[in-house]
Amino acid sequence: MKKFIQQYWEAKPLLLILLAGGFFRLLAVIFSKGFGFFDDHFLIIEAAQSWVDGRDYNNWLPRSGATGPGGHNLFYTGAHFIFFKLCSYLHFNDPQGKMYVVRFIHAVFSLLIISIGYKISFIYAGKKVARNVALLLSLLWFMPMLSVRNLVEMVCIPFLMWTTLLILRSEKEDRKIFYLLAGTSAGIAFAIRFQSLFFIGGFGLVLLLQRKWLGAVLFAAGAVISALATQGLIDYEVWGYPFAEFVAYIKYNLANKYNFETQAWYMYFLTLSGMLIPPISFFLLFGFVRKWKSHLLLFLPSLLFFAFHSYFPNKQERFILPIIPFVIIGGMIGWQEFIDRSVYWSKHPLLLKRFWIFFWIINTIPMIFISCSYSKRDRVEAMVYLSNKPDLTLFVVEATNHDDFVMPPLYYLGHWPRTVLNMTTVYTCDSLNKYTRNNPVNLQPNYVLFQEDDRLDERIRKFRECYGEIVPETVIHQGMLDAILHFLNPVNKSQNCYIYRITKKRF
Repeated sequence: MKKFIQQYWEAKPLLLILLAGGFFRLLAVIFSKGFGFFDDHFLIIEAAQSWVDGRDYNNWLPRSGATGPGGHNLFYTGAHFIFFKLCSYLHFNDPQGKMYVVRFIHAVFSLLIISIGYKISFIYAGKKVARNVALLLSLLWFMPMLSVRNLVEMVCIPFLMWTTLLILRSEKEDRKIFYLLAGTSAGIAFAIRFQSLFFIGGFGLVLLLQRKWLGAVLFAAGAVISALATQGLIDYEVWGYPFAEFVAYIKYNLANKYNFETQAWYMYFLTLSGMLIPPISFFLLFGFVRKWKSHLLLFLPSLLFFAFHSYFPNKQERFILPIIPFVIIGGMIGWQEFIDRSVYWSKHPLLLKRFWIFFWIINTIPMIFISCSYSKRDRVEAMVYLSNKPDLTLFVVEATNHDDFVMPPLYYLGHWPRTVLNMTTVYTCDSLNKYTRNNPVNLQPNYVLFQEDDRLDERIRKFRECYGEIVPETVIHQGMLDAILHFLNPVNKSQNCYIYRITKKRF
């Protein structure tokens, strides 16, 4: 078996790496249920399914009373709408079942990152570097799990990488049509993730710096036509003018740049250093910067993207995901060239080997665990549980230990209640009673969900005193990954969910 693998590693390394990457992505398809962040579920899945069901969950569209664009991505969400509409036509309505298919499609699509990364690296530096690059893109600890998520930051990556490959091929094969195709790919990346515009600008700037005037014109034409045919056309249909959502997105983010997570300018240096695992991460960053002129097509677009996100106050780790494959490719090219010429490393090959052994040990353990982790399990399974209750009218989310509550993923409930009632330090029991006092029976809540263990007995007692009698139904426990993340940083909300049935209203 070992000899067989060694032969394939020499003869067909990409196939072997794709099989390894596909295996762990398949694990994530099967076991990594739920969602990772707010955006990859509520801005994609909830919105798309609600459109299929004749609703507009986020009130984005004019039919729901929206008076103007809100700065949202209608292209990628619209693709999910088409898929869910097809599922509805085929009477395939199980929420979890549909998400298995969604994750599988994303998993297969993400294999392009590995394949294209190998081909780009091969053009620059040959098979040895290409194999190492593909291996990292395949089995880096977070890649399988994030590859099956509905994250626009991940979905735009294959298009950005394909843009890079097409430009390289146009230069090697002298085929100008590839510039146009590269622009087309870049335009689709923009329609998925607006910040891809900085990559597009970087690609165009490289062509101008290299005095490839015709290539720059064709690339720009492809990008504009592609963006118009995707994002522009959709916005025109909805709002009457192209790129309405993009303009609204810019205005919203400029107006709210300090209202989200603001971090220091150097945050993304630390993010890249940590995600790529030291000391290998330092080697890759060094290699990426050291030979920037020789791989300008990788370096300059990534630099513009990185500089913007480092400058802009609102920072989240996932925002920087699109440049990671480019850092890996450029970093591995530059590092390999450095160690090939380094006197020190030629005398200490065992030390470098031990660094890589350390990397793969530290990388593989969390990769296996994370690829099989059910994220946001408590929220998802609570809705699945209630979806099987034929007597359900409305439910209350009790979170009086906070001034807000965690929105439940109604997609898994299977229908859209008129409202999600809640109790917090702001919206009290008196507010709940006032809402329900004069409503008909079908607008009276008959289930209550207690989020978190904090002061649970006291909160249950107070709910009984102020609203009505309740009896316990079940407890939905949080997933292990969420529990660990919460332990490491309490900012990551993670909670058990205690479901009670309301048997009698007090007033």
